[in-house]
Amino acid sequence: MSFPQAFVDPSSIAVVGATEDRAKWGYWLATGALVGAGRRQVWLVNRRAAQVLGRPCRPTVGDLPETPDLVVLCVPSEHVLPVVRDALAKGCRAFLGITAGLGADEDELAAMLNRAGARMIGPNSLGLFNAAANLRLAWGTFAPGSLAIVSQSGQLGSEIAALGARAGLGVSRFYSVGNQLDVGAADVLESLAADEHTTTVALYLESFADGARIVTALEALRRAGKHALVLTTGASEGSRRLARSHTGSMTSALDVVDAACRVAGALRVATPRELVDVARVLDATAPPGGRRVAIISDSGGQGGIAADLAASRGLRAPVFTDRLQTGLRALLPAAAAVSNPVDLAGAGEADLQVYAQVAELVAASGEVDAVVMSGYLGCYGEDSPSLESAEFTVIDRLGNLGHLGRTTDAPHVPLLVHSMSASSPAVARLREHRVPVFDTVDAALGALGRVTRLGRKPRPAPATERIAMAAPAPGYWAARTFLTALGIAMPEARRVTDAAGFAEACVSLRPPLVLKAGWIEHKSEHQAVRTGLGPDTAPAAFREMYERLGPGEYVVEEQDTRPGVVEMLIGARRDRDFGPTVAVGHGGVHTELWRDVSVELAPVDRQTATGMLDRLRSRRLLDGWRGQPAVDVEALIDAIVAVSEAIAVTTGVADIEVNPIRVGPEGALAVDALVVSRSAPEVEPEIEPEVAPEVSGVNGHRETTEKQEKSREHVH
Repeated sequence: MSFPQAFVDPSSIAVVGATEDRAKWGYWLATGALVGAGRRQVWLVNRRAAQVLGRPCRPTVGDLPETPDLVVLCVPSEHVLPVVRDALAKGCRAFLGITAGLGADEDELAAMLNRAGARMIGPNSLGLFNAAANLRLAWGTFAPGSLAIVSQSGQLGSEIAALGARAGLGVSRFYSVGNQLDVGAADVLESLAADEHTTTVALYLESFADGARIVTALEALRRAGKHALVLTTGASEGSRRLARSHTGSMTSALDVVDAACRVAGALRVATPRELVDVARVLDATAPPGGRRVAIISDSGGQGGIAADLAASRGLRAPVFTDRLQTGLRALLPAAAAVSNPVDLAGAGEADLQVYAQVAELVAASGEVDAVVMSGYLGCYGEDSPSLESAEFTVIDRLGNLGHLGRTTDAPHVPLLVHSMSASSPAVARLREHRVPVFDTVDAALGALGRVTRLGRKPRPAPATERIAMAAPAPGYWAARTFLTALGIAMPEARRVTDAAGFAEACVSLRPPLVLKAGWIEHKSEHQAVRTGLGPDTAPAAFREMYERLGPGEYVVEEQDTRPGVVEMLIGARRDRDFGPTVAVGHGGVHTELWRDVSVELAPVDRQTATGMLDRLRSRRLLDGWRGQPAVDVEALIDAIVAVSEAIAVTTGVADIEVNPIRVGPEGALAVDALVVSRSAPEVEPEIEPEVAPEVSGVNGHRETTEKQEKSREHVH
């Protein structure tokens, strides 16, 4: 169902539970609704009061003279169902549910709404706000602006709004979606794409139950010229426990959320402060075209710290050309540093106009994508009132610099300012010019680094037609067959069931050999794998394993003994929120120790697969490390793409893992694999050990501990 206009600009509102008690929700919702009484009809409903806030009250929604467009519920939980039933009978079809703690009544409420074709935001919502429509149905107040906030946690959404207000950033719309009984975050995001008053959307979610639709909605925002900033939980076991207790739903792993953001062109941030810092930069300017930053400071120490922080935030402070340095020397004392960072060396104190002159010269040079000014600017008039007028003149020039590129053909070079003053008149004037100003340089550079990431082109959206292809039968031999059909090379092998077949296989294969009990997934706990077998040791190894484990499907294969290989991991699984995903990382016996994994939504193309490898700490191993040869990266990329396509198109497969895939100079060879059907029971992932467990094995085949074997079912 579509997002009702009643949640955007209702023609009439009924506040059920209106009261004059300022400590109760009914007061804030009633007073907020009455602010817009000149735009729409507002009715107050209270069974026990004939009048509230000087306005007449009706005992029930059914007693209203007309059918309200939007009904706001702030009554005790035991009264919600009767009120909704009464309102539905009146013809109401849009509800804002503030009340929390409905418990089992939520199911009945959902059924009632569904039967009537009605929609609800909430329950357990903190309310909604639309500045353009003078719609104020929430606790507290909001300053109008360009930031839309969509939050599963109402209080955290309010914190974002409050932080924004302190920084001069206002709110266009606010939606606290609460328990998302009916209307979810995706519904609200879809409605914001056409909102002309919104330039940036802040999204806070603790769960992504409608993940694929949320990605589509975020993509639509990007196409509409709006930026989306995503805040979520899930980095620690503690945050996952909190999310369960607070919302009753699991959080999505952050690596998968990041992958979804890369597809959607959105940006995940870690804290409300980070979100607001990025949002106020975006409120003032478009993302820069690259990562080159000029640092201008009136202190060598502050400039040096800023340069170090820039590098840690993914920015580059390039050395200026001789031509630009010559131009800067003409403006600055001989002691000034002009290579980048630029140290004004007292020139600013001698003539405040130097701040603007240097910034203008650097911004027009074409050598940088952004300018960060750090230091005392903003404090001159505050500390010495006689300098306030001159400081304002400089700030007015800097304000014009920040606007260059918006209405002219000049290069767009955003200006950010770090001032040692947090609230001087000069800082306020910078904000009037929409120049982002920060009270710490790390906040300024952190915001710039994140905004720069938003300027990058989103990765291609995964799109492939799914087919109802069944998962392979259980067992290692079937997994081998599945992977080789994808074009992934595996060692030469034979399937055997008895000693005679094993002896025949040993004759046809090249030693050393590996013997596996193919039907056992967790082979180590049953000692179901033996490596390094030759003519003298193979018969006894098979006899001992057969006598201990009994009849079944055994696999004997040639052991990979190639020198100079790098062991990698390729895994794919169906994330319950976002769907098919693929991961690649450092594989083999140290997989759990290094935890070096890169994740994307599946399927991926070769370009995206290459980017996945480039994000790994272990990437340099593939190019040759300490005298080792470079390996066949193209063969590894082929395998990543193949596995990603397989998990995306085969609806019967839940998990695929290839670990390790041994990549050498002459190709890639998968030497162990697991494919799990969607019908197989899910196993909870175990907490990773703090240290690597003991392992044994030779030449790429290994005997792992029980924890390692179990963890291989869960790539993420």
